[in-house]
Amino acid sequence: MDVESVAVELYGLRPSEFTAARDAYVVEARKAGDKRLAAAVAALRRPTVAAWTAGLLARNRPKEAQRLVRLGEALRAAHRTLDAERLRKLSHDQHVVIGELARTARTLAAEAGQSVSDSALYEVEQILHAVLADADVAAQWSGGRLAKAPDTVSGFTGLEPSPGAAPPRPARAARPDGSSTEHARPPQRDADGQAERARRGRVEAARAESAETRAEAERLEAARAAAQDRLDRAADAVKAAEEDLRAAKERLVTARASSAAEAAGLREAGRAATTARARAETAARKVEELTHRER
Repeated sequence: MDVESVAVELYGLRPSEFTAARDAYVVEARKAGDKRLAAAVAALRRPTVAAWTAGLLARNRPKEAQRLVRLGEALRAAHRTLDAERLRKLSHDQHVVIGELARTARTLAAEAGQSVSDSALYEVEQILHAVLADADVAAQWSGGRLAKAPDTVSGFTGLEPSPGAAPPRPARAARPDGSSTEHARPPQRDADGQAERARRGRVEAARAESAETRAEAERLEAARAAAQDRLDRAADAVKAAEEDLRAAKERLVTARASSAAEAAGLREAGRAATTARARAETAARKVEELTHRER
């Protein structure tokens, strides 16, 4: 048993099953004396519903997952080279692909018995956007070990244009006479829109996390109540067994006393029988003596 194989199994379970299974592996590792493995397994975090749902794609739809990873690589390459035309086409492709994959992930989750709310589905889409924008997130997601949505990624941060790359040409806006002029989208409006979308994403993620936390607390409370009920029944069974034991001891004492009395009576009867036989023998001898004298 190693942490990688354990992680593969744990992150394949539904989020509600994760904690109990992880803790069982920790106990097993400790019993085996492997403290390092126990600590590594204990450090594995329970995935949110959104992260687990996104991970289903990597585990159950590897071809589609690789398609998304390759699209992210192409987008990052186009960003480095400032290839505006390719960026526009790939940006269109990413929205189509992410929409399809998010719906597929929701279906896979339903087949596994896990419902996915609209807010969780939105978070799944944000995770897939982060996979496109960040190679590290893509690697973690591809391995099926994403525990939560990464920090909101706005654009392709951290990617510097390649030396000598030409800046992208701005979009052309048509004039009334049919000619065109250079016109770029207001950068502040784009920034404000991205910030608002990021804020909504954080709010929805926080709501989803809060709902999951409440559900987990309710599950733990139900488990505690069930455990208390089992403990109460066990205490009642112990009490009944103790009462049965006391009654059995009393019956044993009575039986022993009765047995002792019967044994004493038997001994007394034996002695009386012995005495009676002796008397009978004495009487018989006297009769025989008297008979001889008369002759």
